Amino acid sequence: MPLRPSLSLSMSPGWAAISTFRSGVFPSHFRALIAHKCYSSSNSGDDDASLSEEVMGQSMFEKWHNGGGLFHKSSCIDPTAVIEAGSIVHPKAVLGANVHLGSGAVVGPSVKIGHSAKIGYNAVVCNCSIGESCIIHSGVCIGQDGFGFLVDAHGNLVKKPQLLYARIGNHVEIGANSCIDRGSWRDTVIGDHTKIDNLVQIAHNVVIGKCCIICGQVGVAGSVMIGDNVTLGGKVAIRDHVKISSKVRFAANSCVTKDITEPGDYGGFPAVPIHEWRRQVASINRVGRRSRPGNT
Repeated sequence: MPLRPSLSLSMSPGWAAISTFRSGVFPSHFRALIAHKCYSSSNSGDDDASLSEEVMGQSMFEKWHNGGGLFHKSSCIDPTAVIEAGSIVHPKAVLGANVHLGSGAVVGPSVKIGHSAKIGYNAVVCNCSIGESCIIHSGVCIGQDGFGFLVDAHGNLVKKPQLLYARIGNHVEIGANSCIDRGSWRDTVIGDHTKIDNLVQIAHNVVIGKCCIICGQVGVAGSVMIGDNVTLGGKVAIRDHVKISSKVRFAANSCVTKDITEPGDYGGFPAVPIHEWRRQVASINRVGRRSRPGNT
């Protein structure tokens, strides 16, 4: 018959490490975990030792004085930072002055966030650094593994190691639910003052210059290099390993399949200089009109 928590605490030596259970030191969800373990586990020493280790690990997290979120004792956080309830800062993370973490935000181990940056609700940042005065909107994910696989001798897909970082510059804004992958053979980089809309995918090893504008639903494949002052219209797609010069603009729905070496405006699939694309569209329209019944 399962023991009550108070009996289990008094009878099991392993519970001595968590004698502060009733004092309220642990957050409520940790206390619930402890109670669940008490009711569900057997009265064996192995179970007690396992639970003791788990709770002691959780006790390395404390409640932040400004907002009520959790932070690991090994993290380095400026006293002016706000960590809202439900957010968590993992070991060895560094948060500068006036950083604001919204509820549900997760800051991974060793992540560095510059002063005055704002991390939105439920955003997850790991394996990355974020510069000064950045705005990371709700649901953004930065620093997760890129999409890279190799085919082995048996025809199976084997994950390619993704071990590097994502580097976000200063004054960058990233829209809701956008994703920026960590690098595999070089860091993924977003230059200073670049602005990224909602629902944008930036793959591993991509390097984007300064002052770029990337509109919603853009997809940038792996290892692309983009210069400064580049504008990508909505739903622009860029194939992998393409290089794009500075001061280039792409019309919405364009698909970039080869290097763009000259500044200017481009559009179409594949993307070509804008005047050429317009001639293509006009020619198709003329052919369409001539093919209608009654036209000669």
